[in-house]
Amino acid sequence: MNTIRLLAFATLLLYAYPFQDALAQRVAPSTPRGSVTYAAQTAPPDNSASESALSETGRVSAPDSSESEAIPVLELRPYGFIKADASYDDSRTTPGNYILFVDRELARRQDDEFNLTANQTRLGLNIRETSGLEVKASGKLEIDFYGNYADENKAKIQMRHAWFEVLFPGSGISLLAGQTWDVVSPLNPSTVNYTVLWEAGNIGYRRPQIRLTKTAAIGRAELQVQGAIARTVGHLAIWEGTSTETGEDNGYPTLQGRVAVSIPSSRTVAPEIGFSAHYATEECDTSSTGEHLHFRSWSANLDFSMPVTSRISLQSEAFTGSNLSAYLGGIGQGLRTVGDGFGNEIASRGGWVALYIDTRSAFQFAVGAGVDDVRDADINPRDRSSNRVLFANGTYALTEHAGIAVELSHWRTGYLDSEAADNFRAQTALTYRF
Repeated sequence: MNTIRLLAFATLLLYAYPFQDALAQRVAPSTPRGSVTYAAQTAPPDNSASESALSETGRVSAPDSSESEAIPVLELRPYGFIKADASYDDSRTTPGNYILFVDRELARRQDDEFNLTANQTRLGLNIRETSGLEVKASGKLEIDFYGNYADENKAKIQMRHAWFEVLFPGSGISLLAGQTWDVVSPLNPSTVNYTVLWEAGNIGYRRPQIRLTKTAAIGRAELQVQGAIARTVGHLAIWEGTSTETGEDNGYPTLQGRVAVSIPSSRTVAPEIGFSAHYATEECDTSSTGEHLHFRSWSANLDFSMPVTSRISLQSEAFTGSNLSAYLGGIGQGLRTVGDGFGNEIASRGGWVALYIDTRSAFQFAVGAGVDDVRDADINPRDRSSNRVLFANGTYALTEHAGIAVELSHWRTGYLDSEAADNFRAQTALTYRF
């Protein structure tokens, strides 16, 4: 079944180019002002192997409403990359191809490992509607091959993005529906490691949602307000023979919101600061007769990005919250386990900072750090209590589309009432973008 899906998706990509060319002939041969140019990469600075640098193409936006095509056109633009990752760790890590934390070393001290994978290879399709109507629409489909529970050489497809957005020109309002990045904590550091400091200071993931965005000018600054209802991704609980998915069973969606202000700058990237938060509840059935427990999930977050010079930029995020495993916080721990069930929410706090250096040449560099600190009183002995990482990477463009990246990182994972575990990781990636 996975093979059939992949062949179908590849066929769609093969036919997208001629379809686009045929439709383009229906409009004037010259490109109208305001039309969108699609790109395979956007800021933060180009890191051809990173999640943040390669996972997202720029959001498509509507043309200037003052221009209109005589005939409606649907544009399809495939994109993606082929990526091979090779990594060496001097200690055991979870899960291996990429790293979230270092395993406890009491039984297997300095048990090194080597991994080689192509699972981060990615295929995507940008979709854009152009017409004479005031309302415009665009969308995105994107997959990679990090689906769960597959042999290393028989990867499964994972849906990353599947959304469409309706833009209302002149109003500063857009409506998005489908699966994409969370509203909260929207930044990702530029790392070679697939997981961009998840469970090590960076929270936020992708999930189904319906999102409303309003953008307005306030003097020289731009204000953006976002609100969304999202799928509550909970825990699988089995108590006394009763099975429940705690997020689904609650009966309410997650609420997410963010307010951000950006200030125009003479540099390429405008300084921006944002505050975001989410709130959700989970219901855990404790018997077949209706007894249940409720657990909260919440976060309050700050994100910040700014140019330092014309070639150096800085990004950072900080968070605090509770029951954040679905947001890749708390070092993957959301609820404390008690026997066969759950006892309490696990609180955590942390953040990350990264500095990017654009040499205006084939070389790009990034350095950064992250930390996730769990409240000791909320966890059991030998549970993960802290996780921190230091990293530095560089990329080099071999050709216009091919590149190589190298990253060195040091990880230290603390365990309650147990010795901390350390790991040095060396990773390289070869990437071909299209």
